[in-house]
Amino acid sequence: MVELDEATLERVRREKAELGGALEDSAARRLWKGPFLMPAEGRISSSFGLRRILNGKPRSPHTGLDIGAPAGRAVRASNSGTVTLTGERYFSGLTVVIDHGLGLSTMYFHLSEVLVKEGERVERGQIIGRVGSTGRSTGPHLHWGVWLSGARVDPRSLMAATGAAAETGKTLEAAAEKPGATSPAATGPAGQPDR
Repeated sequence: MVELDEATLERVRREKAELGGALEDSAARRLWKGPFLMPAEGRISSSFGLRRILNGKPRSPHTGLDIGAPAGRAVRASNSGTVTLTGERYFSGLTVVIDHGLGLSTMYFHLSEVLVKEGERVERGQIIGRVGSTGRSTGPHLHWGVWLSGARVDPRSLMAATGAAAETGKTLEAAAEKPGATSPAATGPAGQPDR
């Protein structure tokens, strides 16, 4: 286990507060359109809720979906919204957070490149960054997280609730063509904005 020095701990606390603020500051109206999309093509390398082991010790459950993909692969906005946070973070590396309104946000971690700015309006399927391995990461992948009304939820639940295909290997185009409901209702264990 790595022990963090006081300066790094202070940075982590500040970044956690910034992320929490970005997640809590949500538009009062719905900004998304249609089903949510898988933001990158690749294989699921770690599922939501999976209990991780670090240095032989159980850690907190995984609060997102990891999509293993080559560095540089396009990362797309899973739906329309407003970018509320970008930048480099100690744990999550290059990060983008998108507010979709009504308490719903998506998070994209470990990017090699960020192609959007805070305050920018993005459209569903728009390229917002590229897969990387920045921050505390063991290899190129996208950590995709969903925040709904104060809780972390499984991104696949969100895709299912809004009618998208959540199977690995589906293209963005195939997911976009599947009709479905537009309710953001999703379930999953709650988590804190700590990663």
